[in-house]
Amino acid sequence: MAREFGRSARVASQIQKDLALILQRSFKDPRLGFVTVNEVIVSRDLAVAKIYVTVLNADQQSIRKNIAILNEAAPFLRKEVATRMKMRHIPEMRFYYDDSIDTGMRVEALLQELHHEQPPEQDED
Repeated sequence: MAREFGRSARVASQIQKDLALILQRSFKDPRLGFVTVNEVIVSRDLAVAKIYVTVLNADQQSIRKNIAILNEAAPFLRKEVATRMKMRHIPEMRFYYDDSIDTGMRVEALLQELHHEQPPEQDED
């Protein structure tokens, strides 16, 4: 019987949980803003983990700076995750900015604008 979630999905979920705790409690870098781990995608061979994060109240320059800090600290974060997980090999971590929230907010604003521009519909009796 096949499992509902593959091993890479289970590893990704555990990495996301552990990394969120590490960034919240253990990782003390004053240059880093408030970072949220949105999604982790691990390759099938468990060699690479793409980690999508968002940064609260940040402009484009600040976002790029935070992603650079995280990618620079990736070996340390990988080691911290390795101490929490019982695996022989922990995937290489690569951090990316998740712009899906920004895109959703932009679409919502456009829909609201469109809704306010349309005159109310009148019923024909």
